[in-house]
Amino acid sequence: MSGIVARSHGAISDISAADWDACANPEGQGGPPRDPFTTHRFLAALEHSGSVGPGTGWTPRHLSVEQDGKVIAVAPMYLKSHSQGEYVFDHGWADAWQRAGGRYYPKAQIAVPFTPVTGRRLLTRLGYEAAGAAALTEAAVRVSADAGLSSLHITFCTEAEAVAGEAMGLMHRTHEQFHWENPGYADFDDFLSRLSSRKRKTIRHERSTVAAGGLEIRRLTGAEIRPEHWDAFWRFYQDTGSRKWGQPYLTRAFFTALHDTMRDDVLLVMAFDGTRPVAGALNLIGADCLYGRYWGADEHHPFLHFELCYYQAIDFAIAHGLRVEAGAQGEHKLARGYLPAVTHSLHWIADPSLAEAVARFLDSERRAVARDVEILTSLGPFRRGVGEETE
Repeated sequence: MSGIVARSHGAISDISAADWDACANPEGQGGPPRDPFTTHRFLAALEHSGSVGPGTGWTPRHLSVEQDGKVIAVAPMYLKSHSQGEYVFDHGWADAWQRAGGRYYPKAQIAVPFTPVTGRRLLTRLGYEAAGAAALTEAAVRVSADAGLSSLHITFCTEAEAVAGEAMGLMHRTHEQFHWENPGYADFDDFLSRLSSRKRKTIRHERSTVAAGGLEIRRLTGAEIRPEHWDAFWRFYQDTGSRKWGQPYLTRAFFTALHDTMRDDVLLVMAFDGTRPVAGALNLIGADCLYGRYWGADEHHPFLHFELCYYQAIDFAIAHGLRVEAGAQGEHKLARGYLPAVTHSLHWIADPSLAEAVARFLDSERRAVARDVEILTSLGPFRRGVGEETE
């Protein structure tokens, strides 16, 4: 392709929202974006709130590709001084390289910070898919090599991107998550009817226990969400973040930005004791998927986590014809109707000896992930025959 120019940008605001979203959401405007996390407004909320940027270890270096002055492709790229907030763990690689006398950080990362959600990472306008993605990949490797970085990582990319990237010489890694698929359930009882008797009884018991606790559960979106709801959710998020990561990744200002620019893309599920909010779960709404992100609570109530994060999400998804992705980890999701799904990432490592060692590891890891997915799928909660109804 002639007239191709790749550029690196120190802020998302250097690229217009119209150009960025024409690549991030080329399916069209109006209605929820297919992937709310790669929209200009989501990435801008991270930067403007100070959740990424100076002092966070996430320094924006976004890429754009232009042809004859027209932006045809973009990618959210960052320089990383650590491996936190990625959910595709390379701490072992960093430790091995640093013990060998190398310097692993900084590295380059094409990703949505703090977001283990599969989606396109090489964002292109319609009609420029293959050429734009290839140009972004080449530019990312070149920028990383020219800067003397140890490595480049493209995390939670699509399988198609992983296949294309592997063909270009990057290393392909797989992991697993648990996703809830929706073949067109009429309602929650229809979903339950497909489960084994034991799993169905467990879910009904958990939901009835929450209902008997006297809490009021509300699903809020758009104009229903008010600033005081974010005050409560920030409190919940801080508690969960401090226990899981040592300190929360997101600032309070991020949730204000989310309210200002994305509340129509948000489903906030909250539990109230009278007028007092005691727990909440934050989801983002995509064109075909509901994405569960964060949860927290002021106090413990049996099974409330499952109700707010999983069952309320399934209820909403059925009503709106969506599937559900509930984030990283959690084999406990299997018993609640979520099945294992393979996730993908791509990796380029500058040093040939480290790259060779990592490639050997990834080869065995991919086989192990495939075995785990096969075994866990076979242990899924869905009915397989009449005999299972007697469980």
